[in-house]
Amino acid sequence: MLTSKPLKLTIWVLLTMIALVLGGCGTVDKSDVKPAGGEITVIGKGEAIGKPDQAQVQVGVDILADSVEVAASQNQAVINEIMSALTAQGVEPKDIQTTNFNVWVEQIYLEGQTPQVGGYHVSNQVNVTIREIDKVGEVLSAVIGAGANNIFGISFSVADPATLEAEARAKAMEDARARAEELAQLGHVELGEVKLISEVIAQTGPPFVAFEQPAAMEAPSIAPGQLTFQIQLQVTYNIR
Repeated sequence: MLTSKPLKLTIWVLLTMIALVLGGCGTVDKSDVKPAGGEITVIGKGEAIGKPDQAQVQVGVDILADSVEVAASQNQAVINEIMSALTAQGVEPKDIQTTNFNVWVEQIYLEGQTPQVGGYHVSNQVNVTIREIDKVGEVLSAVIGAGANNIFGISFSVADPATLEAEARAKAMEDARARAEELAQLGHVELGEVKLISEVIAQTGPPFVAFEQPAAMEAPSIAPGQLTFQIQLQVTYNIR
């Protein structure tokens, strides 16, 4: 019995389809397979150490008198002497700024009695920037000799920290790259290009030195120490 041509054609089409399906289950061109993307985010840390080249100090005088007028007058006279002493030490007017001026009543409390007025305080403070770091002790001695009876502290800084910040930033970026490469190796992935960078700047140094000194004293010994500029970079890398 002879098979009809339509039947033969149908069988041939079916065999062709089966061959195509079986061929699709074989090897796929790897160039068409794109691995899923990802990211690694790390925190890199860097620091640079420098020597302070300027100082700031709060210098003040507090006067107690029987009246506000007398206290204010005496206070102003001392402040004028302090200003003259600062000028003699080479401190420029732009580096002297009034930061606080207070007037208040000192009251005396006795049991069973109405509070009594013990006098009137007038307090005046100025912030002084000392740009010659080696003269801090001399400046303090000069203002104390001029009548300052309150010195609220000394803080040290670098006038232009850009160079130290750049050094710390470069070290932070190196640290971030090293951390990211280590993580990529542990995760069996390849580190790609940088996707995102953000930074945090911090400055640490000697503690703020707060003290009050009597009027009669020798020039204090001041140790500026060193300042450490720290930068943290959060860096995100692509991985492949």
